[in-house]
Amino acid sequence: MNATIQLAGTNVTIPRLGVGTWAWGDKRVWGMGGYDASLSEASIREAYEASLRAGVTLLDTAEVYGRGESERIIGRLLAQYHDAALPRPQLATKFFPAPWKLNVKVALVDALRASLDRLGVPQVELYQLHGPISLRSHATLADALALAHQQGLLKAIGVSNYSLRETRSMQRELQARGLALATNQVEFSLLRRAPETSGLLEGCKQLGVTVLAYSPIGQGRLTGKYSSANPPPGSRQFSDHPMKLVDPVVAALKRIGKKHERTPSQVALNWLIAKGAVPIPGAKNKRQAEDNAGALGWSVDDEDLRALDATALGGKLSLQNLVWQHG
Repeated sequence: MNATIQLAGTNVTIPRLGVGTWAWGDKRVWGMGGYDASLSEASIREAYEASLRAGVTLLDTAEVYGRGESERIIGRLLAQYHDAALPRPQLATKFFPAPWKLNVKVALVDALRASLDRLGVPQVELYQLHGPISLRSHATLADALALAHQQGLLKAIGVSNYSLRETRSMQRELQARGLALATNQVEFSLLRRAPETSGLLEGCKQLGVTVLAYSPIGQGRLTGKYSSANPPPGSRQFSDHPMKLVDPVVAALKRIGKKHERTPSQVALNWLIAKGAVPIPGAKNKRQAEDNAGALGWSVDDEDLRALDATALGGKLSLQNLVWQHG
């Protein structure tokens, strides 16, 4: 398996593991002075540097994460703390296509320019539609993305939480404008296997669309840190799963991890990589970033895959969760 993936229609290559930065700056959901007192800009800087040092160079953010604060933090990291010896990250951010943004061409270009200003860069490697919630047609959305591409503001185009039908439709509209659909970012983990069981994963593969997997370790539920006797903080409602159902999955991860001398998180991430997805777990400090990076450079075997597939939970994606938690 190649160490990198080239995004469709571009010269952009990304690693097989990225960093999701939803927690960077989002006090309402993740802390930054809330329940997670250890999360700070200093710990984020350590996670950033450790990720880049390990070759985990894709940073995924969005305009709505902390109302732009995640992008601002990344911008400060790029401007103030970047070590010349470290690789430059690839930046991915998102446009929230709220139904009331009827003039979506203007709204999207303006939002992207605002994101670029917060990030302190002239262009992002990947710009994504943050969900299929716009009242505008795929043709109109494709027109807006084509304009942003024409203006040199983005290199690759992605979507998030699109069904296979929606993915195909958006790809057709972009192709009609001489562009390609590069990615579809969905919730995918051993606790949310729907992208695979629904046919979305295979369909995207056939289309040449890379699947980015958010919440790949169930927002901490698959790390081995939590159990039914020690559940995660109550504020983590997105991707909620009763730990009594998660415990058998964690037990399988621990067993397989012991076999490969890996942590449960590393096994869970490697399972996704083996499926062809690019997981984008969060990293709030150096330890988490280094643990995530340990998912690279090895592979679960066929026996492991069968065991994990048999243990994995199903579940459907929730648009309501997307709107309220990401918006």
